Amino acid sequence: MSDDPETARQIEELAADDRPLLVLDVDDVVLEFIRPFPHFLKARGFGLTLASFRLTGNIAETASGRLVEQAEVTALLDEFFHTQADWQSITDGAADALAGLGDRAEIVMLTAMPHKHRATRRVHLDAHGLNYPLLTTEMAKGPALAKLRGKNGRPIAFVDDQPPNLVSARNSVSDAHLFHLMADNSLRAFLPPVTDDIVVVQDWHEAAPLIASALGL
Repeated sequence: MSDDPETARQIEELAADDRPLLVLDVDDVVLEFIRPFPHFLKARGFGLTLASFRLTGNIAETASGRLVEQAEVTALLDEFFHTQADWQSITDGAADALAGLGDRAEIVMLTAMPHKHRATRRVHLDAHGLNYPLLTTEMAKGPALAKLRGKNGRPIAFVDDQPPNLVSARNSVSDAHLFHLMADNSLRAFLPPVTDDIVVVQDWHEAAPLIASALGL
């Protein structure tokens, strides 16, 4: 599983920090995604039917009913991320939870998105008072987590809504504390159960004390 060299470069820019480490996914963990995205699509003449936990195959052109292929999904996502400030708000409870953890832990946001959108997302997060470092990756998240943790074996927790990212984390950092949090819990019905070593949380109000405990805060 290889590193994303641009992600590695971003990590090297971070100030040294030996506090316990909390790494957060952004979409549907810190920022709402699956609730605003259908409104964005509707404004462009498309509709989203959540018949499975994926976008490709579930987006159709409203006028014709034509299902949108992968390349067009990518283009729509690209436009959404370019205009994210118009659509994405903070996930309920996230700001307070992070404020309560941030003085005792290093908090880093790790988002799977094209690097070209990093600056736009940085401005959007800052506007909401979420001034934590932001890393983008176009490859698996596990290697980035291992690099972020460093060599001193400090406690690490990772929160994501996508089970494959949590598996990637486990493969790279065997003792990481893993949390599965989804802004829209109704989508859990489309997912197989996560493994027993992943803590399922319903929202940030439940997650915050469990993360604090896992990191020994």
